[in-house]
Amino acid sequence: MSGISPAAGGEDPGSALSFHCRIHRPAGPAGLTLVLLHGSGADETSLVPLAREIAPDALLLAVRGRVVQDGGPRWFARVTPTRFVQESIRAEAAAFAGFARSAAGALRFDLSRAVFLGYSNGANLVTSVMLLNPDVITRAVLLRAMPVLDHVPGTDLSAARILAISGTADVTYAPFASTLVELLRRHGAEVEDRVVPAGHEFGADDAALARDWLMKLQRRH
Repeated sequence: MSGISPAAGGEDPGSALSFHCRIHRPAGPAGLTLVLLHGSGADETSLVPLAREIAPDALLLAVRGRVVQDGGPRWFARVTPTRFVQESIRAEAAAFAGFARSAAGALRFDLSRAVFLGYSNGANLVTSVMLLNPDVITRAVLLRAMPVLDHVPGTDLSAARILAISGTADVTYAPFASTLVELLRRHGAEVEDRVVPAGHEFGADDAALARDWLMKLQRRH
């Protein structure tokens, strides 16, 4: 069974969990907790530099998707780049919800105040968890996301605070970005919808927007 592994200089809380992950602790007290969910074919290390740019003083919990397809890890299986296996989404969303609760207990962070940073397939897993298990994730930064559930329950997301960032030149996901934002808002979520001059890749513009959004969120709470 996979567990939380320490980053260099970090510590191992010794809790066996259902997803492979690594913890990166800041040099000083953690200002907040960021949970990182990578894109297709990447791994738990891929979002760490971006997260450090966004929130240098955050505790980072970097998680790896459990589904292997086309030779790399994903969060759930796909049929095409924009069509997904519904049973896989629901199974992995349920498993991740349980993991998040266990990780919060093991690492002693407040799940209701943790921010989930997801990119592409990772962002799609975040929104799926929110819609299927709304008590688990209430703060999220979504990079290059799209709606993936064919049948969405009547979930109340009025406690959710979300930053959604799409890329103007993202030919695969950008056409679906506004549909996702409308879906989340229809379920009560507060969504800040932003667009950057980029393709599917993320970069400095995403970091700046996420940093500003987090600062505004922290001032409110």
